[in-house]
Amino acid sequence: MEIDIPDDDIRVLCEQQRLAVRRLGPACARKLRNRLADLQAAAHVHELVAGRPHPLRGDRKGQFALDLHGGVRLVFEPNHNPVPRFADGGIDWAQVTQIIIVYIGDYHD
Repeated sequence: MEIDIPDDDIRVLCEQQRLAVRRLGPACARKLRNRLADLQAAAHVHELVAGRPHPLRGDRKGQFALDLHGGVRLVFEPNHNPVPRFADGGIDWAQVTQIIIVYIGDYHD
């Protein structure tokens, strides 16, 4: 899958293991590395199995999350124009092959 990380802070967190360990803790930083590898290896979102992959609702509708550690999640959205959709308007995640990582943290705080 193609991954874009336009936010500089998130990109650095994903690229620099030492910073990830400092900000997230060693267990969460390790999970982040694993989930990034999973994303890169997958052809599309529905191939993801680790991290309890799930679409989000409410104010995060249109986004998808992977659990890291504790309440921390990696959140992404499709990077397609147009976004692949079902007839009812929902996102067809099986067709999403390009994503943007938009958040890493606990959005419940």
